[in-house]
Amino acid sequence: MAVHPQLPNAITIARILCAPVFLWMLLADGGAGGALRWAAGIVFIVAIATDGIDGYIARKYDIVSDLGKLLDPIADKALTGVAFVGLSILGELDWWVTIVVLVREVGITVYRFMVVSDHVLAAAWMGKLKTVAQAVALSIALLPFAGLSEAAAWQSTVWWAGVVTMTVAVILTIASGIDYVVTEVRAARTARRSR
Repeated sequence: MAVHPQLPNAITIARILCAPVFLWMLLADGGAGGALRWAAGIVFIVAIATDGIDGYIARKYDIVSDLGKLLDPIADKALTGVAFVGLSILGELDWWVTIVVLVREVGITVYRFMVVSDHVLAAAWMGKLKTVAQAVALSIALLPFAGLSEAAAWQSTVWWAGVVTMTVAVILTIASGIDYVVTEVRAARTARRSR
């Protein structure tokens, strides 16, 4: 079966375009756990899940491109970034968490553009693990599970699930940022020695 070589990139761009729609849905009802909040959570989950689909198509049909390697992490950061900001605007996530995540994400993205003429900095395994952890934590935070029951045990379970997954996501965000920096510094030193 023939697959258009730009299909993975088109899916990635669609993911980027979902970010502002998702943010509007999240903020539209002021954080109430109604239909728009559920819809926002579902849009986020579907959009972030396409990350695996575009990568799978690109690898399976051998249509991996430098543009795709550059756009894919940007799409992930656009979606997760607006989710973190939206949750902080609603007062559901401390701003320091959002700031830590955004500093790492924006820093790595800016660096990617700085070195793009030299090489494409593709997502590393720890960066991919970080994205999965963020996706899980944000999905739990976005979907208004707490409103499904007023039982104290349920409320406590939802709260703890949110705290644990968000803590793991933040730790992996910081660790993967450090990993990128260390890897790039080592590569630069190796390149200097080989000259």
